[in-house]
Amino acid sequence: MTACVSSGVNPEIGERLYLGMDFGTSGARFALIDKQGNLHAEGKREYPEYMSGDTRDWVSSWKVTLFSLLEDIPVHLRSLIASMSVDGTSATTMIIDSKSGDTLGRPFLYNESCPDALPVVKSIAPENHTVCSGSSTLCKLVSWWNSNDTNKGSVVLMHQADWLLWLLHGKLGISDYNNALKVGYDPELESYPSWLQSQPYSNALPSVIAPGKPIGHLKEDIAQKHGFSNDCMVCTGTTDSIAAFLAARATQTGKAVTSLGSTLAIKLLSTRRIEDARYGVYSHRLDDKWLVGGASNTGGAVLRQIFTDEQLEKLSEQIDPSEASPLDYYPLQTAGERFPVADPNMMPRLLPRPGSDVQYLHGILESIARIEGKAYSLLKDLGATPVEEVFTAGGGSKNEKWIKIRERVLGVPVSRAIQTEAAYGAALLALKGVEGKI
Repeated sequence: MTACVSSGVNPEIGERLYLGMDFGTSGARFALIDKQGNLHAEGKREYPEYMSGDTRDWVSSWKVTLFSLLEDIPVHLRSLIASMSVDGTSATTMIIDSKSGDTLGRPFLYNESCPDALPVVKSIAPENHTVCSGSSTLCKLVSWWNSNDTNKGSVVLMHQADWLLWLLHGKLGISDYNNALKVGYDPELESYPSWLQSQPYSNALPSVIAPGKPIGHLKEDIAQKHGFSNDCMVCTGTTDSIAAFLAARATQTGKAVTSLGSTLAIKLLSTRRIEDARYGVYSHRLDDKWLVGGASNTGGAVLRQIFTDEQLEKLSEQIDPSEASPLDYYPLQTAGERFPVADPNMMPRLLPRPGSDVQYLHGILESIARIEGKAYSLLKDLGATPVEEVFTAGGGSKNEKWIKIRERVLGVPVSRAIQTEAAYGAALLALKGVEGKI
């Protein structure tokens, strides 16, 4: 299934375009932009369901989808594409035979946990390091390494985005420092730490460069088959969540993106790197700045347990966002919170429920806004740059009343991000790769 939309904007003579592709959890998208960030075409594909025995064959599915997206780009625009980049799901891990290029076993998906490897990783990594989570890339590598007897001399680890980009440029074993964070790469030192380099599997680690850097030209056979120019450059990618942040064009410190989906996730551009495993807070490098992130378990999923989409829309219209709600809730689906309060036993608090549904919704929206405010305050207390402006992504960004409530509670300008698609952020990385800036 695909839906390709051409913007109707015709490129000027001699104008070059920049392609971004986003490989998310359920499907993939592309976005094609010009130097000013105008969108010329976009499209999406669901992953086809290929099976290998009883298990889903993700490798074939991703590969077919990649080339389907290239085919979906309007033919008259393909020769104008100067560069391309890809983002993928964080910690989706593939083990590759560097001699043949074949995948060794099935990929480890982003949300898979390897509890067998966690004690091993905790014994070598510093306390509370990002890799000390069962779903980290390093846990997946260690789990594979310790359960396979094959010759490991030519093994290389690749993240989903790395592998998709390799299909386009042909140079095996290159990653970016956003994807490589969860395998233990230190983006501040720009190297793997000594505790990781001393491990037997260190030779399997990819070489790492900054996101949005040119790797090489698009392979000649692909360029010829699909009608791309021979000088089309393939650039390093990033993770899907960082690409979505880039799409919002929040390029100055103090700018932040709150994603109001089923949960509440915040990302703040800071001059300082913040790491605190108690709250699940960690930082990705973005050039000379740090993207500090954390995620709360509150969010839209709680609203959907109580109200339908139609009710949310109609009740929201009746809320006066300038009035503070006296109701004090902590909306959670189930027990447990991590950020901005580290309490695995915290119980949801959604009572007392007033007789008016408008008041009840107002109280929930305001309470989530207060949690968001506490989250930004916590990042500041931990040493991050104070928030100055918030762009909003996710389903909650469509609720104008909620945006006004949040603006009052946070005390900074809050608006809906114009672009929130990760594919658009990946296109900005492709632009940066050849133009030097976003």
